[in-house]
Amino acid sequence: MNEESLLAFRNVSFSYEGDEGQRVPVLKSVDLTIEKGSFVSILGHNGSGKSTLAKLMNALLLPEDGTILVTGFDTKDGEMLWEIRRHVGMVFQNPDNQIVGATVEDDVAFGLENMGVDPREMRQRIDEALLSVGMEKYRMAQPHRLSGGQKQRVAIAGIMAMRPSVIILDEATAMLDPQGRQEVMLLARRLNRDEGITIINITHFPEEAVFSDRVTVMNAGEVLMEGSPKDVFNQIERLQSVGLDVPFAVRLRHELAAKGIELPFVLHQEELVEHVCRLLLTK
Repeated sequence: MNEESLLAFRNVSFSYEGDEGQRVPVLKSVDLTIEKGSFVSILGHNGSGKSTLAKLMNALLLPEDGTILVTGFDTKDGEMLWEIRRHVGMVFQNPDNQIVGATVEDDVAFGLENMGVDPREMRQRIDEALLSVGMEKYRMAQPHRLSGGQKQRVAIAGIMAMRPSVIILDEATAMLDPQGRQEVMLLARRLNRDEGITIINITHFPEEAVFSDRVTVMNAGEVLMEGSPKDVFNQIERLQSVGLDVPFAVRLRHELAAKGIELPFVLHQEELVEHVCRLLLTK
């Protein structure tokens, strides 16, 4: 494993037990490396294996075959389980399932109490985490009164307070409205850029992946594609053949090209608008 690699999957396979006792393969011989400090998006439709991948990353599940290394530790090593989970924090899909405290502050403190962190250090970590996610003014608020996006920010604060090396967002925006999704993704990008936290965003929203360093596409338990957002989303037909969409700007450019209107390849709507305006001005 490269010393800059945070997570490495080596020929990993996994299956669940089906209703009739048979094994149902979910992941098949997956090789995947995630570098320290990167922002990686993992795309795939339901049943592609992407959420199973997430659970394997922090040893909630163990591989049937192959090896998973987290900062050099093998997830099959039971003695290192606590150390592995200290490095890998997860934020799940439904924020209501993650709320355990009567107040926002209590919720962020929960994980630290389980870790046995000294009360004085706990106070500092809670303050820093809530400030980082912009929720310091809500420290005494009741979590059930917050919006979905705010609840996810509190969940992220709870993970941040434990100071992991990586935060996995496992479909963390799937139940949020567009504003809530934008809030969470802006926060994830800032944590990655400003604080160097590795972010792994598991999603089926292509727009969430355009700011990533790398995009991995899962299909039927295998890595179908991997590369920069530009490299991956430029293969529109291949993505659509496995039931995945591309960002709106990419799709619109593709449709315009079919009508003979050629524009540069872009990922963002704002850039596409600029190119369309320039084209109109030259007519």
